This record gives sequence, C-alpha cells and structure tokens, in this order.
Amino acid sequence: MNRRQLVKSGFALPLAWMMRAQADEPVLVGDMHTHFFFRDGQHKTTPIAETMTGGKATLVAWALSGDALWIGEQKGRGFVQTSVPKPGETFGWFQRELQRIRRQLVRQNLKLVRSGRDVEAALAGEPHVVLAVEGANFIEGDIGRVKVAYDLGVRHLQLVHYSRNTLGDFQTEKPEHGGLTDLGQEVVRECNRLGILVDLAHATRECVTQALAVSRAPMVWSHGSVTAGNPHWSMIGWKARLLRLADAKAIAGKGGVVGVWALRQDIGKDLDSYADRLAALADQLGDDHVAIGSDLNGLGPHSLVNELADLQVVIGHWRKRRLASARIRKLAIGNYARVLRETIR
Repeated sequence: MNRRQLVKSGFALPLAWMMRAQADEPVLVGDMHTHFFFRDGQHKTTPIAETMTGGKATLVAWALSGDALWIGEQKGRGFVQTSVPKPGETFGWFQRELQRIRRQLVRQNLKLVRSGRDVEAALAGEPHVVLAVEGANFIEGDIGRVKVAYDLGVRHLQLVHYSRNTLGDFQTEKPEHGGLTDLGQEVVRECNRLGILVDLAHATRECVTQALAVSRAPMVWSHGSVTAGNPHWSMIGWKARLLRLADAKAIAGKGGVVGVWALRQDIGKDLDSYADRLAALADQLGDDHVAIGSDLNGLGPHSLVNELADLQVVIGHWRKRRLASARIRKLAIGNYARVLRETIR
C-alpha cells in the first residue's frame, strides 16, 4: 500500500464508522393524525403515552372527531351523517371531549404543543401531543369559538369531516356551498392570526383551492392518499377521499405538507408498502412536503398501523432501501414539525 492509499484508507475508516453510527441512531416519529378512544371512561385503545413510547413518537396529533355523535358507518359507502345536531350540541360535545382528552394527558404525564418551543422540545426527544379537531362543526356560526379552541390548547384544526357544517363542503357528500363559505374563509384567517395549523383533509377540491388563496400560512392535508384520477363524492368512501395530485402539489407549493394514511385497500399488504408509498409521494411533491398521517385507530381492521411502534418498521424499511438519513427524518417527523413551527406562535 502506498502513502496515498494509506491516507485514503485512514479517512475512509472513520467516515464509514460515522455513517454507520448515524444510520443506527434512533429516528423520532411524528404523526399528523391519530385517534385514541374511550368506552365508559376506560381506554378502548392503547393509552397514548404507552404507544408513543413504543414507537419513539414525540410529536403526535390526537384528533377529536367534532361530529362523532352524528355519523355512522354505512355498508358500501363508509362513514355518513346519520343525524343533525341541535344548536349548541356540537359545541357542548367539543368542550366535554376536549376536557376528557386533556385530563388523560395530565394522567399520562404528557405535554401539549402550544408554541414553537414545544415543537423543538419534541424534536429533542420529549413527547408532546398536538390537540387537533377533525371537523370544526363546534364553530356553528360563531367565529369567536376559534379563539375558545385556541385558549383550550387546540393548535391543529381540520375544517370538515363526514357531516355538513357551516364552513364548507366535504368529499363524501354532494357539495352544497361551492367550496368554502364566507365563514370558512374567516376561520382560515382567524387560525392564521392566532397560530392554529389549518388541515384541509376531507375538503373538496374547491375548498382546497379557496383556502390556499386565503391563507397566509402553510396548511396540511393530514391523512389520506393522492391520485392522478378525479375522485367524486358518489364513489365508495375511501375512493372519494383521495386527493388529486394537482391539489397535493398546490398544497406543497404553498409550503404545506400532505400526510399518507395506512389504509390497506389503498396502500398495499404491509408496512413496507406504506413506507414505499410515502417515499414515492415525496418523489412527486418533494422531500419537504410529505409526512406520516396514519389515522391510527381510525381505520379499524383495514389499518396497516395498529401501534405507533409499527412506524419504526417503516423507518427500518427506508434504511434498507438506503434512503438518506436527512430524508428519513423529514418524512418521519421533520416536515410536520416544520409546518407547525411556521404556523403556531
């Protein structure tokens, strides 16, 4: 071995060691959309602190379903609206359920994300929960309730879900508003002002276009999937719920992030398929604009992700594929963290 080869090998050994050490470092996880349910005050699902620890998840959105009492599953359609709430009922449900969630977080010694500092703490390894609402039906006609939600700790607000509300149209029923209502546009502006991340999941393409035109902050599509086709409200629920690629690119173009759900019928047979779908979407939208939005506990027996620990399998698959460490961390947690930091105060 000559002197040049000796010098080269001397550099190569520590470099290889550093690369291996970096690859072996634990990767923290963020999830833009999860549910944790109760029955008679008892956990129906694994307690959030337990599953966060198991998955090295430190930034998890716990979504309160704002219309849960007024929807049900219909064969061949998926979830549909089954009744109409009386005035004030959705606000009462929101308040009761949010307080129950907050009590659980205290009991489980988990902290809330309220500011950018909390996001940084989550990135440093301290588990934090983002209080999210799926379907802002509680607003009814009162814009002041956005501030009420903010004061209660909500930092992630999805405008629509599976039932009609005063803000805009959703994907799985015939549209009636032509997109966002005037109040819906006001809500987007108020979220921008206060520092609440706006979530467009379940919204029609017209809603997405109009919200992007109104918002001064990046937004997310927390959970779902992207298609080159044209979803229609008359399709079976999960197909109607797909996001057009053009709309996904528009969200990304405004600095936003699109989350991918873990729905078996759409994604494939296993967690490797889920990992591949996330990476493939990042190829289309850019590495800064895709994140995990598993819909944990929201997909029933059709879910590929049943505990947050399953997401470490996803990370393991990315490593086997030799995805760059920086790319893995963006998809795993960094992109959700970034859009939160840019939105909340």
